[in-house]
Amino acid sequence: MLLSLHYSLWSHRGFILGSVKREFQARYRNSLFGALWTVLNPLSMILVYTVIFSHIMRARLPGVEDGMAYSVYLCAGLLTWGLFAEITTRSQGMFLENANLLKKISFPRICLPVIVLFNAGINFAIILGLFLGFLLITGRWPGMTLLALVPLLALQVLFAAGLGMLLGILNVFFRDVGQLFGICLQFWFWLTPIVYPMTILPPSIQQLLAFNPMTALMQSYQNLFLYNQWPVWSSLVPLLVAGLLLCTLGLRMFRRRGGEMVDEL
Repeated sequence: MLLSLHYSLWSHRGFILGSVKREFQARYRNSLFGALWTVLNPLSMILVYTVIFSHIMRARLPGVEDGMAYSVYLCAGLLTWGLFAEITTRSQGMFLENANLLKKISFPRICLPVIVLFNAGINFAIILGLFLGFLLITGRWPGMTLLALVPLLALQVLFAAGLGMLLGILNVFFRDVGQLFGICLQFWFWLTPIVYPMTILPPSIQQLLAFNPMTALMQSYQNLFLYNQWPVWSSLVPLLVAGLLLCTLGLRMFRRRGGEMVDEL
């Protein structure tokens, strides 16, 4: 199955890369600043958090007195959460948005999730480059612990891709799925320690939030960038298991319901 999937993707690499390029260009077509908005939007967000929130929330971060600490903490969570949100949100509508393409052109439908991942990855790479530049300028470069970013991102993409594929398939047959997930994503964001540290919550709430698979991941990013600490890999095992299960389930459902999706569209 994996070999045939790899062959299908490789044989249609031109279609995938062309679609990624067209979507990136279409996003900023007829825009005065064009792709520069990809840089300006996260840059303005980082500046706002640095100037305002670092002074408001500084005292709530344990063991850190630096005025920049909360800005780094917040950006580490928000920027990586943005990658997760973009992959899942775009994936849940990818088949509906490309209905005409699926009906008129013969190509492996698995190309659509890959296109979503590539586009989200390009946008995130630009934002991450800005954030790393910010860390370098402010003297907060993580050092060797930055190597942990690669497996952390791989885990996040695995989980987001599996969840996104399931949502995309279900959304074809049940159109309320997309609307419901948008609401759930907002609650999920606030139930994940991104804008607040876990230490300010009562122990009972901390225990509940520990069941959130994104909690350990966000804490790993924040500890990496703020404290230069390596992740506690054992805490990320549930996320790995969930990601593998979601991807396996998504691929199986994709193979079984692929023909029915086209008819439903």
